[in-house]
Amino acid sequence: MDTVLWQTLAGTRGGPNRARILRALDERPRNANQLAEEFDLAYNTIRHHLDVLEDNGVVESSEADYGTVYLPSERARTHWDTVETIITQIEE
Repeated sequence: MDTVLWQTLAGTRGGPNRARILRALDERPRNANQLAEEFDLAYNTIRHHLDVLEDNGVVESSEADYGTVYLPSERARTHWDTVETIITQIEE
C-alpha cells in the first residue's frame, strides 16, 4: 500500500490535489460537490481525483448515486503515517 500511496499522491501532477482531498476526507466525509466548493476546483476535476483514489483503494464511497460520500479506506488509515509523510514532503 505504501507504493500505491506514493504513486497516487506524489508520483503524478495531480498528486498534490489528491493529497489535499484525502486530508479533507480524513477530517470528515464529504461528497464531490462539497470538495469542489472547498477547493475551488471544477466538479469534474474532483470526480477524476476521487475516481483515481477509489480505484487505488485509498478512499471508499457510500455507493449512493446522488451525493455519494467519500472517506479514507481502512487500508489508507492503516498506513496513515505514510500519508502524513507524503503530504509533508509535497507541501515543502
